[in-house]
Amino acid sequence: MAEGSQAFRGNDVVGRVDEDVRQWRRRLAIAEQERASTMDLARLYSAAMSTKVHALLWLAVPSAVLSLLALQGAALPKAFITGEGWQPLTLADFVNVNGAPDTWTEKDGAIVCSGKPNGGARTKQQYTNFEMVLEWKHHEPAGNSGVFVWCPESAFAELKPGELPRSGIEVQVLDLGYETNWQRDKGKHSDWFTSHGDVFPVGASKMQPFTPEITYEDGDGAKFTVGNGKSTRSFPQKRLTRPAGQWNHYYIRAVNGEVRLWVNGEEVNGGNACSPPSGYLALESEGSLVEFRNLRLRVLP
Repeated sequence: MAEGSQAFRGNDVVGRVDEDVRQWRRRLAIAEQERASTMDLARLYSAAMSTKVHALLWLAVPSAVLSLLALQGAALPKAFITGEGWQPLTLADFVNVNGAPDTWTEKDGAIVCSGKPNGGARTKQQYTNFEMVLEWKHHEPAGNSGVFVWCPESAFAELKPGELPRSGIEVQVLDLGYETNWQRDKGKHSDWFTSHGDVFPVGASKMQPFTPEITYEDGDGAKFTVGNGKSTRSFPQKRLTRPAGQWNHYYIRAVNGEVRLWVNGEEVNGGNACSPPSGYLALESEGSLVEFRNLRLRVLP
C-alpha cells in the first residue's frame, strides 16, 4: 500500500472529514437536488477534486457524477470542459427545413422546438466522422423528437410542412410517458420501441443494429422482450432516460459508418454498417415542446 493510502485506514478517515469536506459535500448535494445538468455537476466535481480534500470526496460524490465518470477516463466531460476541438452548435447553425417561423426558436441559450408542424431543422454543413454532446428536455409527457445523423440531401428536398425527414439514422428522443401510455392502452409492454434511446435507420438509410432484440425486467419483476432478430432498430441495454421536465444528456459518436450512443453518462446503444455514412445532422419536430441545449460537436478524422 502506498504511503498516501494510510489516511484511508479505519477512524483516520472520519478524523480527516473537516469543514472543507462538509462544504463540498453540501455544494454537490444541493446541485444534484436542484437537478443541475450532468455537465454542471462534472464541473463542480472537477473544482472539488482540485482541492486538498479531493480524496475524501469520493465518499460523497453524487450518483449523477458517478454515472458520468463511468466513461473511460471521464473522457467526455474532460473534452467538453476544456473545449479542445469542440465547437458549439446554436440555432444559427441550422436551417429550418419545413417548419413555421416559430417552430424553432432560441431562448436562454437553448434551442426550443414547438413540435408543430412535424418536420426538421438540419445543419448547414454535412459531416462524416464526428462526436456530439447535447442535453434535451421534453416539456410534455409522451413527447417525441429525435436527433438525426448522416441525412442525405434527399431527406429534405421539397419536404412539405408536416413531413418528417425521409432518411438518415435517428437517435430517438422519446419521453417515458410514450411507453407508459402504450402499456395503458394495449395492456402490455411495447414490443417494438423504448423511451431510452432507440437508434434506427429511416427510409432508404441502412444500419446493422447492435441490439435488435432484448429482454427487460420491469419494476414488478416481470420480463418482457422488445424487438426480434430481424429488426433494423437497435434497443438500449440500459433504461436510463429521465422523465419530462428533467434534462437528459446524450453523447453520440459517429465514425466510419458506426453510431454509438451514451445516455446520461453510460453507453447503451448503437449500430454499424450505416449507409450513407455521411450527411447532415438534424433535430426533429414531432408534435410536442422540446428543448435542446449545450450542443457541442467535434469533427474527427
